[in-house]
Parts: sequence; structure tokens; C-alpha cells
Amino acid sequence: MSVTAQATRTAELLPGTTLSGKGILKLMQSGALVVTPVLDLDKQLGRASLDVRLGDEFIAMRRAELAALDPGQTAHRTEKIMQYQYKGRVRPFSGEPIVLHPGQLIIGTTLEYFSMPLDVMGYVVGRSSWGRLGLIVATATFIDPGFRGVIVLELVNDGEIPLALYPGIRIAQLVFHKLDEKVKEYAGKYLLQTRPMFSQVLSEPDLRMFTGQARRQDD
Repeated sequence: MSVTAQATRTAELLPGTTLSGKGILKLMQSGALVVTPVLDLDKQLGRASLDVRLGDEFIAMRRAELAALDPGQTAHRTEKIMQYQYKGRVRPFSGEPIVLHPGQLIIGTTLEYFSMPLDVMGYVVGRSSWGRLGLIVATATFIDPGFRGVIVLELVNDGEIPLALYPGIRIAQLVFHKLDEKVKEYAGKYLLQTRPMFSQVLSEPDLRMFTGQARRQDD
């Protein structure tokens, strides 16, 4: 095998391959993977992952007089959920934190906007340094091939005391995997999100089917 052919074969990513830091960098340099802004690539690019930073907008949960949050009940659609969730913002680089209390859930996003290749998926992993303080990045970890937008981070304080989080800190890391083929463009309900979005579970057709709403409307 010639040196050129061997180099080409080595450069090709096989299906199931976990990208190294060099592989991630090559995708970014080629424009196939778009990540912006990257404030400090030397700090964010690991041996096999890319650190992401916490954005400045969030959805927080507050106590509400609800026996249960039941998306299957028509009365809970919109107004009840809005009683439970509210949006807020912390000015970036102001030194002002988001305080996450024990057991509290907030929905934040990455500072970075992503445009994923059609043949690469990713998932989010919490950073150990924050995990040791009680922070759980309880995110829906899968990042679809072709996804474009900021990545939502569901953050829970599993510790015993309040935890201050500052917009701009490196909060989690992304790991990337190569698919066996290119897929269609992502067209899900969270496409092009640029800030935290309320749950869209109410728009899912099978919710009506399994909660009996379709039957009740037909009666």
C-alpha cells in the first residue's frame, strides 16, 4: 500500500469511531462541525471531548400548588406548567451567579451554538470537577446528527448546600461518534433553538393516544 493510500485510509473515520481531540479539531477546521463561540480552544479541547460553557439564560422551577404535573390533563396544559416554570437571565461576565439550591432543577443551555454534521452524533457528559460538588448534568444527552442550535442542559444540585453557577464556566463536555452513513437533516421540535425552551411534550401525538384524550374528544 502506498504512503498516500495509507494516509487516506487512516484519515477516514470508521462507523462507531469515537472522535479524538484531533478528530474534533479536523471537523471544526473543515467546517463540517460548527461551534461558536469558542473562547479558549486550548482549554476546551480535550483528548477525546470538547468542553462546553454555560449560557446566560435559564428556565427555573418554582414551588406551585399542584398535586402533580400531569401533561395528560387538559387543565394542566400551558397555564399550570407556566406556574411551575419561569424564564430568567443572568448578565454574562458580570460576576453574578445562578444559585442552584439542593434538589432544584434548572434548564440552561450551552454558550456555544452548534451545527452538527449529518454523519456525526454527540452526547453530553458532566465534568467530574462539578460532579464532586453535587452538580448533575441530567440532560437528554443525545445530540442528533444535523442538529443546529444551542444544547439544552438540565442541571440538578444533588448536594446538601446551594451551588453558585456562573455563565461562561466550563460546565460539561461533549463526546462525538461517527455514524455508518449520513442521515436526513434534523427537523425536530428543538431545531434552531438559541435559548432554553419549555418542554414540548404536550405537542407529541402519542400523548393524546395513551392518555385517552383522543377518545374523550371523539365522545
